[in-house]
Amino acid sequence: MSILSQLKTDPRVSRLPEHFYRRVSPQALNNPYLVAFSPTVAELLDIEPALFQQQQLIDLLTGNTLVPGSDPIAMLYAGHQFGHYVPQLGDGRALMIGEIADVTGTDWEIQLKGSGLTPFSRMGDGRAVLRSTIREFLCSEAIAALGIPTTRALCVTGSSDPVYRERPETAAVLTRVAPSHIRFGNFEVFFYRQQYDELKILADHIIEHFYPECADAENPYLELLRLVIERTATLIAQWQLVGFTHGVLNSDNMSILGLTIDYGPYGFLDTYESGFVCNHSDEQGRYAYDQQPRIGLFNLSCLAQAMLPLIDEHSGQAAAEKAKQLLTDYQPAYLAHYNRGMAAKLGLQSFQQGDDELIISLFEVMEGQADFTNFFRQLSDDAGQSDGQLLRDSFVDRERFDHWYEDYRERINQQAIEAGLRCQQMRVVNPRFVLRNYLAQQAIVRAEGGDYSEVETLHALLQKPFDDQAEFAEYAAEPPEWARHIDLSCSS
Repeated sequence: MSILSQLKTDPRVSRLPEHFYRRVSPQALNNPYLVAFSPTVAELLDIEPALFQQQQLIDLLTGNTLVPGSDPIAMLYAGHQFGHYVPQLGDGRALMIGEIADVTGTDWEIQLKGSGLTPFSRMGDGRAVLRSTIREFLCSEAIAALGIPTTRALCVTGSSDPVYRERPETAAVLTRVAPSHIRFGNFEVFFYRQQYDELKILADHIIEHFYPECADAENPYLELLRLVIERTATLIAQWQLVGFTHGVLNSDNMSILGLTIDYGPYGFLDTYESGFVCNHSDEQGRYAYDQQPRIGLFNLSCLAQAMLPLIDEHSGQAAAEKAKQLLTDYQPAYLAHYNRGMAAKLGLQSFQQGDDELIISLFEVMEGQADFTNFFRQLSDDAGQSDGQLLRDSFVDRERFDHWYEDYRERINQQAIEAGLRCQQMRVVNPRFVLRNYLAQQAIVRAEGGDYSEVETLHALLQKPFDDQAEFAEYAAEPPEWARHIDLSCSS
């Protein structure tokens, strides 16, 4: 079906009052062309793949043309960036051009990222470069294939128009889709401006369209906060379980729906380092891998504070205490999901008392030695059946690993489950392939030379991260030495 006929030009969020956003026309790029598209998302949105060869669709998804009646908007929000409140942010390079229904009838917002200046661009140019756009395209789809909630990427279009970052690069636009792109920061901006009526309008919009179960609660806004806390705790646990580091966990980069949003200087762990920092702009390590659970709670506390005027309507002076009590539920919710996930990764049928010690001691052994993804995949093939000789080759301190493996085998043998079935169950939670930064970089280098085939190969490969795909074995290799020198910053 044609997206031109499907596109709804009055997205639900545009029915909010005008000061929630700004109406802005995208800025055209010269001679846009298709870099890559996601067949998975195209199928979800019932868009014929052949349409991506038509210039009419490429122009639409670059922002060069609009569907009649379309009136694109850039959303207003604020947020805590690196722990400090910034009173006005907003979509500085993204425009929502409408909504489209998927095959189930669910509406998805269509947003063009890199389509030019908006009133929220501040000192920026409103553009995205090919490098960062490819990174978000590949990773959002890879994260989705891992079963982790995320915004989705429909396609990337490019142009020879120059964009200046650390060096001259070429422009690109990512077509990003999600049921909603509303963030914690959309609430924060109205709280700090003391515009509590607007805060209520926004919360009611979210409840009506995305959390209808809250409407009948004794305190709908407290229930909304509870559900967002639950979703966020689960999301961050899922990141930790696959070794994903977001890189810029500002509160404005946190989705009210519990989605992974805004892929910048992200990174999957190669060698396990608990304090891994993927963002070279993060000199203090605020958003390191092992800090993500704590930062999730900080951001939720920012959201809870912003929602206090709403909670207060139903709770009186107890609002702050009730919100604080909900925040204390975050850590148990996070640990419950994480522990279940780690038990599955280790082939345990359930998480039992004492298993936390087994998990902690494993990561102490792995620190600075074993590749995160490959170790768990190799463990899936072994599952406690051998003497561990092949696994121990990843470790310098092999004696220490041997002690852990002995404890692991003892724990595994307490279970009444056939070894082959245990291996099978472990392989569906321990991916063979993740988007390592060096793989993304190789695809980017080729794309900057006009060859987009590696982008397509990586995209297809990462749609089946748990399959062996023996023909692509080299993509599971640990990074080469040059990969240590890949620099990623907030412009990535």
